[in-house]
Amino acid sequence: MQISPSVYEHAARFIGKTPWEVSRDGDLIFQAHAAAYEFYRHTPVMPGIDIYNLEPEAYGAVIEQPDGHNIPAIGKHPLSSVEELLELPPLNPESDGRIAMQIEAARRLRAEFPEADIRVPVSGPFSIASNLVGFDNLLLNAITDPEQTRAAMIHLVEGQVRFARAIKQAEVGVAFFESAACPPMLSPALFREVELPALKQIMQRIGEVTGRPVPCIIGGNTEPVVDEMLETGTGYLIAPFETNQELFLKKTANRPDVMLRANMDLRIIASGTHEQIIAEYNRVKNLIAGRPNACIGTGALPFETDPENVRFLMEHAAASE
Repeated sequence: MQISPSVYEHAARFIGKTPWEVSRDGDLIFQAHAAAYEFYRHTPVMPGIDIYNLEPEAYGAVIEQPDGHNIPAIGKHPLSSVEELLELPPLNPESDGRIAMQIEAARRLRAEFPEADIRVPVSGPFSIASNLVGFDNLLLNAITDPEQTRAAMIHLVEGQVRFARAIKQAEVGVAFFESAACPPMLSPALFREVELPALKQIMQRIGEVTGRPVPCIIGGNTEPVVDEMLETGTGYLIAPFETNQELFLKKTANRPDVMLRANMDLRIIASGTHEQIIAEYNRVKNLIAGRPNACIGTGALPFETDPENVRFLMEHAAASE
């Protein structure tokens, strides 16, 4: 059974740097993710540290340096209203923020490891908007003026398509993330009314750029919006640990064409015993038994994760085949 660990800030651990240090330096991003790949040989490789900060920073958000090994976070939202989102010009991936640096690190990884599946993380419109105006402002506007909020989400699509084109030019892949839109933060009804039109458009357009269906990665309690995610035409979904995974699998049973990754309990992988890891692996393996086109995932590994736990999991899975 294939194990697909999600390595972001955890990669910094491999070169003895903090997530903040690595996130600001293209050479360190390359070195950290190269070292992680050499240790795990995982797939896909998604170079980045604070992946949901990238586009908001390109639009003017301020990212603050955290203490210790914590993940960098947005300290100041640049916009005060959803209406201001509609006035933003699309981002320029060649000059705005750290986007070009991130793409270049991915290109270098592809050159260094041609056998690896390298994908650059790209955020969805709701995740970007929540970091530009603040989640509370965005959610309130979605409730009181869903039409304007829907228009703002669609307005953000063009910048992400430009981002995807730049990734394509670097000859690496795209992974699409939109976890801010997951229930219960956004209700299933609002997901369909406010988020889905933009989500379908962005997934279709990025798919046209890349020439293949794009993974749609949304964490949290996503079972209530499985049908909506499938409407986007994605070729890859995750069943997060936080949702009803059994019901999620039932809802996707008639779509064996879509790759499904069922995530294990991240807490066990990060700091559990080998016995606990085996038990959790067996739980998820039994859950997806008989489903074609499926793998097991870890969720985003914290910086503090013991690398030997992850390698033990991967070796155990390989030996169990």
